[in-house]
Amino acid sequence: MTDVPVKLRPEILAQRAYTQGKPAPANSFKLSSNEVHFEPLESVQKAVTESVITNRYPDASAKVVREALAEHYGLAVDNVIVGAGSVSLLYQAVQAAASVGDEVLYPWRSFEAYPGMVTLAGATSVTVPLRKDGTTNLEAMLDAITERTRLVIVCTPNNPTGPAVGQREFEQFMEKVPSDLLVIADEAYIEFVTDPSALNATRILADHPNLVIARTFSKAYGLAGMRVGYMLGHPEIMRAFNTTAIPFLISGQAQAAALAVMGEPEAIRQRVNEITARRDEVRRALLDQGWPVPETQANFVWLPCGEQTEAVAEILREGGIIARAFPGDGIRISIAEEEAVTPLLAACWRAIERYPYLRAEEQNAG
Repeated sequence: MTDVPVKLRPEILAQRAYTQGKPAPANSFKLSSNEVHFEPLESVQKAVTESVITNRYPDASAKVVREALAEHYGLAVDNVIVGAGSVSLLYQAVQAAASVGDEVLYPWRSFEAYPGMVTLAGATSVTVPLRKDGTTNLEAMLDAITERTRLVIVCTPNNPTGPAVGQREFEQFMEKVPSDLLVIADEAYIEFVTDPSALNATRILADHPNLVIARTFSKAYGLAGMRVGYMLGHPEIMRAFNTTAIPFLISGQAQAAALAVMGEPEAIRQRVNEITARRDEVRRALLDQGWPVPETQANFVWLPCGEQTEAVAEILREGGIIARAFPGDGIRISIAEEEAVTPLLAACWRAIERYPYLRAEEQNAG
């Protein structure tokens, strides 16, 4: 802090900036950012190319995209807002809901950007530890709600551990949450969910005016480079969130891409099915090696490595696998091309052989 030449907020200076997954060097696989590995759909590429207009502002409200999403979900247009990825909308939501003296509650470990967005708003983060199996403890989150709580965020499937909250479990949670407390279901990975008992928050959106759903085109739809996300919720909440938005943040190209990819449901479904099948295959193989991998409903798997996280990440790097390490906790590995599976499993085997106490039976015994 002493090297900063001007006066800035100390809590901002103390905050670590969000860092994206590391790029992959030659002859390596980048499995660090939860991107889909498929090439962009031809229809999306065409839409982006044809929409390039550099001298005019885009539609700041993304009205056409909102209309398409409203029709898809059977909602009114005023129930939908669009932003530069769901993370941008989450920043808007936190700033609209909380300020100095207020609390924002979320599980931890979860999405790495949550602490920063709470600090930016001047509010205080209250975190509830995940269970040992990487699942979210909604009962403990209920117990952590106070008079100062202004927002609860539930990431499902949880990033980076992978488990999804159950539908009935979340419904019971919402029945107990104060009706004037804002709850956001962060469902960035919803398209990869294959468990029929897992939460799909749209099923109960109409029953809870205090519930907002955040989703994105960055993951399953392959628009990570375009930055388009959306929220669904009560019109007045959506209006409030819009007041904290940076104008013209969603480019015309991004809006065109979102519309084009919404017109390709079968192609997206096939791609998602390939990823989820490979995800389950990789998890079974890792379980056979002895890794205590949580059941995942996202497009990644989680290796609980504790103090050996960075050492295991280095073994993966040596094996051509660039994964996302969270020092002290574990490693998140995105599921991508089939060619990555063999080197990934080989590197994980070398790691579990070097650190056998990371095996499930050893951790359970401890």
